[in-house]
Amino acid sequence: MGIGVPMEKNAIAGQGREEPEQGVMTLADHLNELRGRLVKTVIVLVITTALSFIFINQIMGAIVALAGPHTPLALRPTEMFVTYMKVAFLCGLGIGMPYVLYQMLAFLAPGLRPVEKRYIYFALPFMTVAFMGGVTFGYVIVMPRALDFLLNFGGNLAEVRPAIGDLISFISTFLFWIGVTFETPIIIFFLSKLGIVNYKKLAKVRKYAFLVIVVIAAIITPTPDPVNMMIVAIPMYMLYELGLLLARFA
Repeated sequence: MGIGVPMEKNAIAGQGREEPEQGVMTLADHLNELRGRLVKTVIVLVITTALSFIFINQIMGAIVALAGPHTPLALRPTEMFVTYMKVAFLCGLGIGMPYVLYQMLAFLAPGLRPVEKRYIYFALPFMTVAFMGGVTFGYVIVMPRALDFLLNFGGNLAEVRPAIGDLISFISTFLFWIGVTFETPIIIFFLSKLGIVNYKKLAKVRKYAFLVIVVIAAIITPTPDPVNMMIVAIPMYMLYELGLLLARFA
């Protein structure tokens, strides 16, 4: 009889103690998972960068060819090496982008429903194709016109011979951002499938979207003339309209 009372008290006290839920990750678990995914991402980027370095001469030749008759200069002893490594890394990042996006989204996936995870995995290859399409558009259409304007401006007064590091950084930065903007329709479709945005709201802010697109085009366009700016802005707005169409189906 005397033993029963403490046991009952312990049982009652135990009712207020919360046990850890099964399947719930702690902060340490999340940090360990993040570290593991970062390590895998770095390993893949090292491999893709090394593969890109095999073809680095052809890649550099294609980029420098955009400058036309203007031969760039190497002004520092380390400039060529740093430029080669930068281009190889950017190409490796482009090749490994599907895996990088997968690791980023997989880290966030536990908080999503199964149907939302399927949307993510479905969108990944299309985002990669859209990015490469944007890079191709910038390389073939926009960048030749921009460099022709910039490198020939004031050519009657001085010979323009850009530093190769500055030239490569200038071209690669622009191509990267034009590639990102080409992912707009896929992003809009994905957000609409998740219920974050919808077609009606996007259609109502169409005129404001056009203004924002023009401002973005003015920022990322490498030349100040309005012709090149509209060459960038018009495709961007068409991509927004394509995103609206996809959102309507979504």
